[in-house]
Amino acid sequence: MDLTTIWFIAIAVLFTGYFILEGFDFGVGMLLPVLGREERERRALINTIGPVWDGNEVWVITAGGAMFAAFPHWYASLFSGFYLLLFAILVGLIIRGTAFEYRGKGDTDRWRRNWDLCLIIGSTIPAFCWGVVVANLVHGVPLDANFDYTGSIWGLLNGYALLGGLTTLLLFATHGAYFLHLRTTGDLAERARALGLKLGAATAVPALAFLVWTQVAHGNWTTLVLIVLAVIALAAGLALDFTGRGGWAFAATALTIALASTALFCALWPNVLPSTSDTANSLTHENAAATHKTLGIMTWAAVIFLPLILLYQGWTYWVFRQRVIVERIPVA
Repeated sequence: MDLTTIWFIAIAVLFTGYFILEGFDFGVGMLLPVLGREERERRALINTIGPVWDGNEVWVITAGGAMFAAFPHWYASLFSGFYLLLFAILVGLIIRGTAFEYRGKGDTDRWRRNWDLCLIIGSTIPAFCWGVVVANLVHGVPLDANFDYTGSIWGLLNGYALLGGLTTLLLFATHGAYFLHLRTTGDLAERARALGLKLGAATAVPALAFLVWTQVAHGNWTTLVLIVLAVIALAAGLALDFTGRGGWAFAATALTIALASTALFCALWPNVLPSTSDTANSLTHENAAATHKTLGIMTWAAVIFLPLILLYQGWTYWVFRQRVIVERIPVA
């Protein structure tokens, strides 16, 4: 296996990890007005992700850095052609991060409601836009001989991409509901379980349509197996949540995201950005790659530092593993 293949897999793993971890963060943010009936419940919901949300974002930062260093042509074409979509994601993440930091700085209900709205918006926009971005990666975009995007923003909002955005939006919301069932107690946990059932059922239709579309238009035997397993995992999550097994339901949606993301990257391979105008202009893992020396240096750096990062993040989750109990949160 050559270094370009290794780094394609590494970037796919980083994005998959990001979607799993940040997916439930987005879900909690989107569900804040639905499950948080009063201030203490809303604070409890935020506290479930408070210690980890910023650490989860490290995955996408690392993925972007790896793409820039390992596949500079891919990075350049993606970030220029998808500029408005990625800018919308960035703005959403900034709004959300600001909401986490500033929500508790004021004492009035109006202050907290405004920042809650920012948290909801900052979670919803990236959850939808990431699906649009990844779907367009698989579907392909018009590229010229210099690998420059020749379409418009409206070309990125095609039916397949919009269905991908709806799928990630609902899937992350379901993932967040299962996470809250796992991380809270009492009536709040039960309401999260009930909401997870409704969201899971609502997710099944667009998710199945999107995955079938992917298989028909871009799939192979490997993607078929992965897609079938993803559908089974999504159904298992519903069944497990119905029986009250919150931890296993959360694991099932995490597995669903992992399998679906892997299927999309397998459908993309060996391209990294297909051209719909002329297949000769497609970016592949070979013509988009950096030099062999650069990839070699990056590989050694990853071997040394990646285990340390994973150990640190795992330790963070272990320290903050306890359920959040609403009754123990002081009345504001």
